[in-house]
Amino acid sequence: MQLTQEAILATAPATPSAPPRRQAHGLESHLTAARDGSVAAFERLYRALASQVVSYLRWHRVSDPDGLTNDVFAQVHRKLRTFQGDEQGFRSWVFTIAHHRMIDDRRRAHRQPVVDADARLDDRRPAGDVEDDAFALLGFARVRELLDVLSPDQRAVVLLRVVADLPVEEVARILGKREGAVKALQHRAMASLRRHLSRDPTPA
Repeated sequence: MQLTQEAILATAPATPSAPPRRQAHGLESHLTAARDGSVAAFERLYRALASQVVSYLRWHRVSDPDGLTNDVFAQVHRKLRTFQGDEQGFRSWVFTIAHHRMIDDRRRAHRQPVVDADARLDDRRPAGDVEDDAFALLGFARVRELLDVLSPDQRAVVLLRVVADLPVEEVARILGKREGAVKALQHRAMASLRRHLSRDPTPA
């Protein structure tokens, strides 16, 4: 099954307003238990978010998405006792760490030869719910092509909004931008994707 142009466009909001939010994962009790040292609770947190983190890193083309995801959750585990906040705050904190790891990986890539990780990626891996809705029915090459249409800032906003499922205010905090700037970047990104799809409506 392939997405039609109309179906692809339907996944993108017509305005900078937020896409439909997922239902809460119900991780509050696991978060509390994990802070108190429960290994099983931390594993539940990992299972709930790891696939989205690896997807976020993958679409940013980091050198080793799985390895960096492990690094992200190793840091989460080390610092978890110091975390103060609710489930949404925890999600934002995890993706803040992932974003910083992505930036570090990009800096390393400028200092050494880049190994293309695409050949090692299994496009059939389980992904986050929101990514399933927006990306999973497209081939990897097609999604990569769509992301390449965007500027780096637009791509960062789209991935944090869609894959990470973060609200505008959290995206703004992670990227160090004003909320109005994030909304404008999202609006321009969606406009760019629509223009691209109108010129080339054939799915991969």
